[in-house]
Amino acid sequence: MAIGVGVDAVVGDPRRGHPVAVFGTKAAALEKRIYRDSRFRGAVFTGVCVGVVAGIGVVAERASRRRPVVSAAMTAAATWAVLGGTTLAREGAFMANALERDDITAARRRLPHLCGRDPSQLISPELARATVESIAENTSDAVVAPLFWGAIAGVPGLVAYRAINTLDAMVGHRSPRYERFGWASARLDDLANYLPARLAALLTAALAPAVGGSSRTTISVLARYGHRHPSPNSGRCEAAFAGALGVRLGGVNNYAGRLEHRPELGEGPPPTVPDIRRSVRLARAVSWTTAILAILTRAGLAVRKARTQGRTR
Repeated sequence: MAIGVGVDAVVGDPRRGHPVAVFGTKAAALEKRIYRDSRFRGAVFTGVCVGVVAGIGVVAERASRRRPVVSAAMTAAATWAVLGGTTLAREGAFMANALERDDITAARRRLPHLCGRDPSQLISPELARATVESIAENTSDAVVAPLFWGAIAGVPGLVAYRAINTLDAMVGHRSPRYERFGWASARLDDLANYLPARLAALLTAALAPAVGGSSRTTISVLARYGHRHPSPNSGRCEAAFAGALGVRLGGVNNYAGRLEHRPELGEGPPPTVPDIRRSVRLARAVSWTTAILAILTRAGLAVRKARTQGRTR
């Protein structure tokens, strides 16, 4: 797992042939075959996709138990494949650079790499808000959550979580097509992210001083605003970042012509361009702390298992 974290830090996401993209292609093909405007069909779709990926992870992990080098290489590869922290930080830095030189066109063109809202009419303050909100949410989704499940369940946990999160991005959003079909994917993603999102929020509070914030203020903002977001998980992450950065997030978001009025989170002014770089620093701090905790947890579980096996022998 440590090797996988290190590779992600140096390389980021592969430009071609990313396993998550391959999974998405296969899932999209299955969706075309079984789609109906039905929660039951959507549940079957979700169960098949996640079940197959988790099953492959279980089989691969069991097959490599007696070959430590193969097992280590497989865990490292899986960890690298599911993490997105380095790419997230790079996207944030790109947005900061573009907005610092007042290149609104470049920033609008790049925003879809971070979120699904329509950037065509957004100006600098709204682009900054969208970036900070996306960094806050994706620090949990792309780093904390996969490492959380990897620490608990190894390779199957890593790949199953990424499958769940990918399906939510594909079909879990509210739209006429996916209101019913995507229900199961969205609810499963909510469940998988419930504990990681709260862990991410607490780590954000603990690390708030790294960006000039206050842990006490962050906890206060988290407690006061975290539950107001329509998502049971994203609101915790965004409220924590708002408290740590001393800004106010939320507002009207345009998703391909569909307007969503998000509640305001935080008690400061709206984020500005400099807050993007602060959010990237905070996200990196949370990511590295999570990685250390996950690696130590995994190592502790391995030692405990070895001692248990030794006693039974």
